[in-house]
Amino acid sequence: MTAGRDLDVMTVRSGALILQVLPELGASILNLRAASGRPVLRPVDPAGVRSSSQCASFTLLPYSNRIRDAHFPFHGQDVRLTPTTKDGLAQHGDVRNRPWQVERVSDAHLSCTFDSRAFPDMNWPWAFTAVTEYLLHGPHLDTSLTLTNADTTDMPAGLGLHPYFARRQNGVDPLVEFDAALTYDTDERLLPLAGARPVHPDEDHRTPTRLGDRHVDRAYTAWDGVARLDWGTRSLTITADNVFSHLIAFTAPDGTLALEPVSHATDAFNLAARGVHGTDMRVLTPGQSLAGAVRFTLGGDWS
Repeated sequence: MTAGRDLDVMTVRSGALILQVLPELGASILNLRAASGRPVLRPVDPAGVRSSSQCASFTLLPYSNRIRDAHFPFHGQDVRLTPTTKDGLAQHGDVRNRPWQVERVSDAHLSCTFDSRAFPDMNWPWAFTAVTEYLLHGPHLDTSLTLTNADTTDMPAGLGLHPYFARRQNGVDPLVEFDAALTYDTDERLLPLAGARPVHPDEDHRTPTRLGDRHVDRAYTAWDGVARLDWGTRSLTITADNVFSHLIAFTAPDGTLALEPVSHATDAFNLAARGVHGTDMRVLTPGQSLAGAVRFTLGGDWS
């Protein structure tokens, strides 16, 4: 099977789920469907795919989300990256549109590996390796991420996932629920102005809420690692390890909903340099790894 510019597609399945992955585009998820064919993540036509942004989900490494003006101070140096957005930011790391090595471990398990040293144009000054594991079992998809500092000096680090969920099911807008008590005020480029503050009532999803026509693009923290979409007859639960301390909620222009488990605040490296607490920026010493897993679980009737 091919997609877009003759991209290979690797497919694994369980009794409940079918997963398609694109090794040449960041080992991104092309489609995740229930065994019935019903989309779990947003449905993607393979013929139209040109970048990971058009996929159902992609990996964020070696940092997540945005870096202000594509530079930040670290250990006395001004680290400058190449801007990747029209407004001068570096965004979403630099693995999601590069080829990965993907091995079929079993009919329900893919192991994907990446080594930044294979790419001279890497938009990151430290060498690193990464592993993404996709494992289907029962009604679950488990995605495990590992980022390792392969350099000789300390490296700032972060990781995350950027899944887009098929939001409306049979015309029903789901109840969205997650326990996150804090959020950030942001500027016109959606960069935090300061540390996190308590959520306002219209930002609070600790009680299940329908988004309706609202546009949402907000980072949350003090998250308990669980999020749930409930359509009544079926549901989807996200369960993330503790390393994923932040959750990004984003209503995409195509009508889907992104709920992104990530390990740090947007622009965490610059915020931490300013002395802002709670950003959860990590620093990896040479050979040290940062790792975590996220589970998607189907509930109810997905026929």
